[in-house]
Amino acid sequence: MKNLFSNVKGDAFGGITSGIVALPLALAFGVSSGLGPTAGLYGAIFISFFAALFGGTSTQISGPTAPMTAVSMVVIASIIAVNDGDVNKALPVILTVFLLAGLMQISLGALGLGKYIRYIPYPVVSGFMTAIGVIILVTQILPAIGYYPKEDMDYVNQYKPQAEETILKNILSEEAGEGILALEDFKETIGRAESISEADILKESKTLASNDASGVLGTLKVLPKAITQISWLELVLALGTIFIIYGFKRITTAVPSTLVSLVVMSGIAFGFKLNYRPIEEIPTGFPIPNLEIFTGFQLSSITPYIFTALTLALLGAIDSLLTSVVADNMTKTKHEPNKELVGQGIGNSIGAIFGGLPGAGATIRTVVNIKSGGKTKLSGMITGVVLLVILLALGPIASQIPAAVLAGILITVGIGVMDYKGLKAIPSLPKDIKIGPVKLSSEVLAMLVVLILSTFWNLVYAVGIGLVIASLMFMKKIGDLTGKRSDVKSLKEEVWKDEMDFPEKLKEEVFIKHVKGPLFFGSTSDFQSLMGQIPKTASTVVIRLNLMQYIDQSGLYALEDALVDLRKDNINVLLVDLLNQPRYMMERFGMIPDLIPEKHLFKNFDTCMRWIKDNVKDKY
Repeated sequence: MKNLFSNVKGDAFGGITSGIVALPLALAFGVSSGLGPTAGLYGAIFISFFAALFGGTSTQISGPTAPMTAVSMVVIASIIAVNDGDVNKALPVILTVFLLAGLMQISLGALGLGKYIRYIPYPVVSGFMTAIGVIILVTQILPAIGYYPKEDMDYVNQYKPQAEETILKNILSEEAGEGILALEDFKETIGRAESISEADILKESKTLASNDASGVLGTLKVLPKAITQISWLELVLALGTIFIIYGFKRITTAVPSTLVSLVVMSGIAFGFKLNYRPIEEIPTGFPIPNLEIFTGFQLSSITPYIFTALTLALLGAIDSLLTSVVADNMTKTKHEPNKELVGQGIGNSIGAIFGGLPGAGATIRTVVNIKSGGKTKLSGMITGVVLLVILLALGPIASQIPAAVLAGILITVGIGVMDYKGLKAIPSLPKDIKIGPVKLSSEVLAMLVVLILSTFWNLVYAVGIGLVIASLMFMKKIGDLTGKRSDVKSLKEEVWKDEMDFPEKLKEEVFIKHVKGPLFFGSTSDFQSLMGQIPKTASTVVIRLNLMQYIDQSGLYALEDALVDLRKDNINVLLVDLLNQPRYMMERFGMIPDLIPEKHLFKNFDTCMRWIKDNVKDKY
């Protein structure tokens, strides 16, 4: 507590400045997610405060971020679609998924898994971040030009037949649940169908139209129609916002350009009483917990989204810990990764209970905090309080912000979040794989797969597939490298320095194998070829293991098979310089002493040589 108040003035200034920077982004991310500006603001308030209080990075400012919002957008859209397009009906399930993601983050930290997050390959992160940028950029085109698919009646009417089909399916499903046999009592079905009004069909049509126009593919699909119905006022507001954001940075960075653009463009639109489209109304008063998360909980409703919740948890962990590294470099301190994950999880869990969007450590806001004087956790907590005060005092005013202005802000976020460093590196990366006639880099392949699948298909599955590809490529590289370094050769073909004086008369009886590198599932096939290269004259095999630092279960079984076959042929196996990890594994699996007695383990080649001279007889 003493450290918490050791820098009150600097933390207060850093927290207030970060809160001001966070405001427009929180509102924009909330609108983009589909839950409205309130969800973004609530997420920023609770995550910022509690992640700072319980986290492991003193200067970190947390809140909704572009990657977390992009994944949340997918979750929200899919759950709303399942609930007939009714946001209020879908909200408890959505928030339950967000709560589950927060609890998973707490578990990751409590289990000490924070240090393993850094092993996620850079190409996967790069492809994902660029895809996030593309998704945000493309999906904000429609609000930036003032086109909303579900309000275009010509477009909506195209979905009436599909809407009637969906409604009829729902009626049949209800009847099946009630035990009614539709074909035997079709009058009941007709009666229920006749009770469906035009308003019900229109509502379902709007839901289907909105869903079909969502995402990158949906936006590109309706873009030709949208261009013919541009609202020039909305477009000017969006372009003006973008111009101020980029232009004001050239004048000064002391004042956040996103805030300047928000105030200026909103002031112009409101002051001149322009006929613009405002964002959804922000409710006044203190946030109230959504207890329906607990009272209406059904495991079946969230089961399809458990993997998605895990993706949110991992993404938030990566996002936060990368920001923690940035903060460490700026402040010359060292964060606690597991504690940071627990703090982020608590923040996301509490935020979800109050209806907030999930978030993570935000790099820009954290940098602003540090540059403004923030040094302790108090700065992040003050950021949350500042946003709460803005909500309570300025909620009605914030409700007048033009939707196109937030779209303009998000377009600049989308442009900024792309990984240009990774894209620029594409031509420089070595082309180490061949697919048909095309040679390309395995890292570029992983990045492009994640980028394309995330953009046009599914963010969650894309990351999983990207991780699998990156892992397989890594295994192949290590396997190839181990295979090159660990050639299976007899003593006559390869001689190490300490083997130069090996008795000439015993070279037919002794076969020496050098294992250079880890023996794991990617290199077992090379090791197994040892059996085919042992000369028939050999009565003793020496396996030198001082360069085999690691063996996995696959490698262990490959070694075991080789030892069993050698024993059948009455060939002695001598292990030289067996390192700690491989020895531990062999002892745990009983290979020592069952297949290799202790007397056949040697600390160095000299002691092994003495045993050979005493025990191996010249036969050939």
